[in-house]
This record gives sequence, structure tokens and C-alpha cells, in this order.
Amino acid sequence: MSLPPGPRMPRAVQTLGWMSRPGPFMERLRDGYGDAFTLRIQNEGTWVLVSDPAAVKQVFTGDPKLLHAGEANVILRPMLGPSSVLLLDEREHMAQRKLLLPPFHGERMKAYGELMTEVAEREVASWPAGEVMATRPNMQRLTLEIVMRAIFGVSDTAGLERLRGALTAMLDWTMDPSRLALLIFAGPNRIGKLPAYRRVMGELDAVIYGEIARRRGAADLDARADILSMLLGARHDDGAPMTDRELRDELMTLLVAGHETTATALSWALERLARHPGAWERLRGGDEDYVDAVIKETLRLRPVLPIVLRKLKAPMEIGGHELPAGVSVAPCIFLVHRRADVYPEPHAFRPERFLEQPAGTYTWIPFGGGVRRCLGASFALFEMATVLRVVARRCARLEPGGPVPERIARRSITLVPEHDGRVLVA
Repeated sequence: MSLPPGPRMPRAVQTLGWMSRPGPFMERLRDGYGDAFTLRIQNEGTWVLVSDPAAVKQVFTGDPKLLHAGEANVILRPMLGPSSVLLLDEREHMAQRKLLLPPFHGERMKAYGELMTEVAEREVASWPAGEVMATRPNMQRLTLEIVMRAIFGVSDTAGLERLRGALTAMLDWTMDPSRLALLIFAGPNRIGKLPAYRRVMGELDAVIYGEIARRRGAADLDARADILSMLLGARHDDGAPMTDRELRDELMTLLVAGHETTATALSWALERLARHPGAWERLRGGDEDYVDAVIKETLRLRPVLPIVLRKLKAPMEIGGHELPAGVSVAPCIFLVHRRADVYPEPHAFRPERFLEQPAGTYTWIPFGGGVRRCLGASFALFEMATVLRVVARRCARLEPGGPVPERIARRSITLVPEHDGRVLVA
């Protein structure tokens, strides 16, 4: 066994570096130790971060029986629940993934385009002209309404407000930076027992289980196009329907993953465009390929998640290192996306690079890869493109909200603009 080198500082100090300034911390370790290095995080065992595309390919194409993503994602269990597709492995994972795929097929997904445009038009129309605003809260409001209506088919104001209030309270509690420290140092099992956490999660669960119960009794269930209705009609291979617990955990996964991450990506896109007027003007020109390039470049330079994890169930050679069972190997999205040999001038925001060369399967990985690639990737990209087109159509000016680019900050496990993506629109 040959773990790659890594920092010798105590586990608690490594954990603080990972939590406080993840970008510079990872880049320093890569500069010091190379494309693979060992990191020890509190309550997470041993991680091996890899950023060589060849090693990334090994992980994404490796045997899922030996590379467990669900087991590596245990930190998410208190929020998402044990039945979440993100927490399952092997046959259980593939069976659950199969049930979740139909709502995200191309034609079905495009049916949500009208909803996305309607919500985006209303949101952008409410922005204060000529004033600096923080985009991330606005984008959260926008993406939350889209995901609530797409997933639950809830359109009445009272129903939307109940769901919005409960989900926002839960996310505000769990995503607070101080709570990340609590989660990491206390561990997922202990945080799930905290009275404050159980209160906010209990309120949200009550709303979700209430929607499930109401929908089960709906007379028009077969005619509805929302994701909850489709999942209620789904069947396992033995003909059994999904249980309420399964539905709750998958709905929670879709709500959190489909709301928080897309909102963050959109706020990064506007922050970057505001500081690159040439890119903004070209986007406003209506070139569909350029819209796609802007999205890809935003997710390259400012990925919402820094890594994906796989826990080894047996010894395995990856990137020239014989890694022992029990180690978690982590394709590092952040570092792969900043490789100068793949992306010349890697720190520059240059959407044109994706017009010159398509995104690589193992070099552009904001949604992970292999059999664990994010189910909602196409939905997220489609939503980002729809929202950016509305912003470009309705806003003539987009300017920075401050003199210097915003640094990367943490919001729990996601990487967000330090000042919430402040811009001026007119």
C-alpha cells in the first residue's frame, strides 16, 4: 500500500484548512505534493484527492461494487435520509436511479421550459434598476420556486409558502458556516440528534409527508406531469411502489440538490459576467452556443462542489498508488478544472475555450461522472440557460457590485461568492 504524500499537520488543522479556505488550501497541497495527495478530515477518515484526468477516469469507470459513493456521502444522511439515491450503493443505487430517471429525460425536461421562463421573467422584473444587489438570495428564490413547482406541482400560493418557509428554515440552519464545523467535528449521527436540527427538519418533513399523502389521494394522478406524481406511479422490479420514506428522501434530495446548487451557479455566472463586459455583450447577442459556453466556463472556474467521493471496499491501484480498502478517493473537481495543460490560462474567465474545444468527459466534471453522474445535470444546465437568456434580454447593463472579484467562500459543502454575487443591473 502506498498512500500519496500529504500534509503532516494534525487532523483538526487539516480540517480547518479544508473548511475555511478550500480553494487556496487545495492549490497549495497540489503545488506541494502533485496530482495526488492524502488529506485527513475529522470524522471522514482518510481522503486521497486526485486531479490527473487519467486517475479521474479510473475512478469514474471503476467497479461500483468496489467504489462506494453512497457510503462516502454519509455526511448528507441527516438531511437527505438513508433512502436517498446519493446514499445508496450497488444494486440498491441502480434500482433507485432507474426510478428517478424518467422525469429527467430530454423531452420531459424541456416541458419545464415554460415554467422556468415564467418564473425567471417575474423574478428579473422585480430587480431594482441601477442598484447593487446580492444575486444569490434572488437566484435561490427563483430556483426554489421552479423546483417546488416542477417536483410537487404545487401552484397555489399557500402551498408554495408552506414549502418555501419550511425548506428555507432548514437550509438556513444547516448551511450556516458554523454548522459545517459542528457537522464535521460532531459527525452526522450526533448532529441529527440536536433539538434545533430535529425541529427544523421535523417541520419540513411534515410538509413533505403532507404533500405525499394529498397526492396519493388525487383523482387526477395519472394526468399530472410533476415529478412527485410520476414517482408515485413508479414501480420497483418486484412491482412494489415507492414507500413514503423513499419518496420523502428522494424528494428532499431533488429539492436540495436542484435548488441550492443551481442558484449558486447562477450567482457565480452573473458575478463573472459583470466583470467581463465583452462576455456579457456577446451573451446578449443571443448566440445559443455562447450561452452554453458561459455556463460551462462558470462551472469550470467556480464549481459549486469541490470534490466527489468514493470509498474503496478493496485495495485498488489509482493514479499509480496502491490504495488500501477504507480510504476515500476524491476526484477533485476544483483542481481538475484548473489544470493549465487542459485549460490554458486556467484562472481566466474565457467562455470561448468551450467553443474552440468541447468539454472533456474526465476534464470537465462539475456533475461528477460514471454511473454516479448527477441525475439532474441536464435539468440544471437547461435551467441555467433559460434564466441567463431572460436576464440578458431584460437587462441592458450588468456591472460589478464591488472593486474586486469575490472570493470563494463556504456555505456548508458548497462554494459560493463571498458577498453573494453582488452586481448592478439596469
